[in-house]
Amino acid sequence: MVRSTTEGADAANAAIRVVLADDERMVRAGLRAILGADPGFHVVGEASDGAEAVELVREHRPEVALLDVQMPGTDGLDAAETITAEVPGTAVVILTTFSEDAYIARALSCGAGGFVLKTGDPRELLSGLRAVVDGGAYLSPEVARRVITELGATGTGGRMSRGAAARERTARLSAREREVLTHVGEGLSNEEIAGRLGIVPGTVKVHVGALLSRLGVRNRVQAAILAYEAGLVSGAALPGDDAPAAE
Repeated sequence: MVRSTTEGADAANAAIRVVLADDERMVRAGLRAILGADPGFHVVGEASDGAEAVELVREHRPEVALLDVQMPGTDGLDAAETITAEVPGTAVVILTTFSEDAYIARALSCGAGGFVLKTGDPRELLSGLRAVVDGGAYLSPEVARRVITELGATGTGGRMSRGAAARERTARLSAREREVLTHVGEGLSNEEIAGRLGIVPGTVKVHVGALLSRLGVRNRVQAAILAYEAGLVSGAALPGDDAPAAE
């Protein structure tokens, strides 16, 4: 079922356009209600599977696609991969649950810019969508910890060595790059980071590009996870890792 929405287009010109996809009609209705209650968002299409979501993104070129992980046929991860490759101007946010940890690592390689919990606070959903549209990355705090735990469990040295390795990698950054990485880990956009640091967004963009290259990560989400692993984000030190967070 593809539902394309055009009503109220004039009033929505300045709003963030969203394509949402979930195979459960009630979930889609809830998401539409949350987004519809905020004048900053406009849902331009709904889909019940990934293939339909891709079709709607190709048609509408929205600012963001909100995709459930598990859907019949083409799932949200396959859709994310296609969207980021074919329509790079559309950011992707993945809807997830705690039972879907195993999918998150794959989602990172698909170019998703954010992860939010279906059971989370609606304000978190709105914040996450805004962050990725503004060029940031967003991880629900609970998701971030689960991602780190999942990746650490599959690593060769366990969570403690991942934290140590992350601190070693971030130690190579300049003081300013570490500040920027910390704010990337908090999900801030370039403009928000610029406001925090008293510099212009263009300079933040340069710093982000440099730190991504120096850290050897593909995107801001992977950088955000590294910031969590290194303990740069407040309260984000890995469980069982007794080393202090970086100052």
